[in-house]
Amino acid sequence: MPKSDNIPAVFTLILAFGTMLFSQQTTLDWKMHDVGKVRQYVSNLGTLWPTLYLYSDFDGLIYCEFPPNSEEEHVGEGGIWVGAINPDNDTLVSVTSSWHSSVEFFPTAAAYDSIWVALRGDTIDIPYWSDYVAVSDQDFICRYSDYNITNIAQHTPLYLDVVQASYSWSSWPLDEMIVYSFYVIPVLTDLKDVYIAYWLDGNVGYRTQGWDFALDDKSKYYEDRYLGVSIDGQGGADGDAYSPIGIKIYPPNNTPVDSIRWTFEWIPNPSIGPPSRDSDRYEVMSSGVIKQDQQTPIGSQFMVSFGPFDLQVGDTLHFKVGEILGQGEDGMLDNADRLDWLIEQNFKVPAPPPSPPLRVQTENHQIVLEWDSTKLGDVNPEIYQDIYRGDDVDQPFEGYRVYKSTISSNGPWTLLAEYDIAGNDYGYNTSLEYEYNDVGLLNNLEYYYTVTSFSKPDTVIDFPSQESSKSTNSSNIVPGTAPPNTVGLVAVVPNPYRGNIDYNAYDPRWETNPPGRNWMEQDRRIQFINVPTQCEIKVYSLSGDLVKSIRHDDQNRGYEDWNLTSSVGQAVSSGIYLFTVEDTNTGNVQIGKFVIIK
Repeated sequence: MPKSDNIPAVFTLILAFGTMLFSQQTTLDWKMHDVGKVRQYVSNLGTLWPTLYLYSDFDGLIYCEFPPNSEEEHVGEGGIWVGAINPDNDTLVSVTSSWHSSVEFFPTAAAYDSIWVALRGDTIDIPYWSDYVAVSDQDFICRYSDYNITNIAQHTPLYLDVVQASYSWSSWPLDEMIVYSFYVIPVLTDLKDVYIAYWLDGNVGYRTQGWDFALDDKSKYYEDRYLGVSIDGQGGADGDAYSPIGIKIYPPNNTPVDSIRWTFEWIPNPSIGPPSRDSDRYEVMSSGVIKQDQQTPIGSQFMVSFGPFDLQVGDTLHFKVGEILGQGEDGMLDNADRLDWLIEQNFKVPAPPPSPPLRVQTENHQIVLEWDSTKLGDVNPEIYQDIYRGDDVDQPFEGYRVYKSTISSNGPWTLLAEYDIAGNDYGYNTSLEYEYNDVGLLNNLEYYYTVTSFSKPDTVIDFPSQESSKSTNSSNIVPGTAPPNTVGLVAVVPNPYRGNIDYNAYDPRWETNPPGRNWMEQDRRIQFINVPTQCEIKVYSLSGDLVKSIRHDDQNRGYEDWNLTSSVGQAVSSGIYLFTVEDTNTGNVQIGKFVIIK
């Protein structure tokens, strides 16, 4: 067996085998990589999509959005498969994701088997990986096994633990990729002829409510790069996509190239999907066939697999998978080259300064941002050091940038100001500032702000200036006046509310939807303004039926939103509506009316 990378000794079996075998509980969790340009869903089931187990917790449609705010999807499903022959000569395959079986990997019920988050500079103590040091600007770490749930139909486990770490970067040239590092560990029996596959159901294109956008994709393979790609076909229901998605495999270090059998297989009929029986799955994974590129864009499902390896109990098979996007196929290939360099560097590349602390004050038609880091306990980005720079600069910090968005906490961002150190050869030499006042804003509407810090470029290794993530300290801010003392000036805006107006297109947006999800009926909004601190709002139909009752209790906010759904969750129809607002402190009541036209 080619010697695999050794997992750090801190990876240990937390529970005895007997305890785990009969466990029927699990701690499910998911996170979204969002510091760079790729918004990627990651779960502690090892999947790149919510699965049926996590759909109810995920308020969105898009699992892999790139570019930011484009609503362009790239992933339908995805995850690793592990196939092997056990001591009973049974050929078994355990999958994290597949069309024709349940999820087969689960975390334990322990609270620490959720997803851990580590940011650049962090060292955290994970029970199965003590003193974990963050690799990228945003690391997610989780663990799952193929034997934690024992009543999965047609599933015989290989008894594997998998530890997964995924990495994301906030700045160019590394912000258009996600890297996954896998540690596969047999815990019960020795395994022979182990093959690893990464299976991707690539859905590339502008995401709509249905799946038409995913039906004109095709699969391609770059044999010299071990890179499988899902590419959007030209035209179709979704037009032309900005980016394909590539999956590039990095086998264990020091593995002789001639000892690995590679396989690339795409599914000729996407409506049928990949094989469901373990023996058929293993046959495909271990075939060594490099299938010719798909010519007809009818949907892309492919796997890239490699092996074989023999693993004894306690051995660790460590490999990496790169998820690569970019502007068109050429841009993706350029990023694949950058990823090769990053892997060669063992991820030891210059880093951005930490994000500055951001404090916000809201006022009438304005907000004040402050990011002075001299207060006790604050992280000071101006004194950070970077051991991976090639120029040995003692103070790599250079300045701050202030951004604003009227769309969402993920941008798109408008640069309002840039402040950098005066008197050097970098930037505009404006001198540093720690406060920004944005005036002329509309009250009771959402604005989004963030302040980043950035570094000097590294001229020795020709590495560009690095900027902290805009998402790290982004703030949702609503300027406005304080609540009035009592009722009397309450009004409804807009009045009338018109269903034929695209309020989502206003700048700033009057109606918004969560990142990764299209606007839906439940995102409609009217607003009761000039409401007192504590009050109860009741909405009635013209015939006197109570439609909705809303309690308001906020010392700072003098308004309350309503999404035009009744108390039973039904969308209300066109008509004239009455409202009452009762000040629960004084008993004063105001009556009014508004109109909805759909």
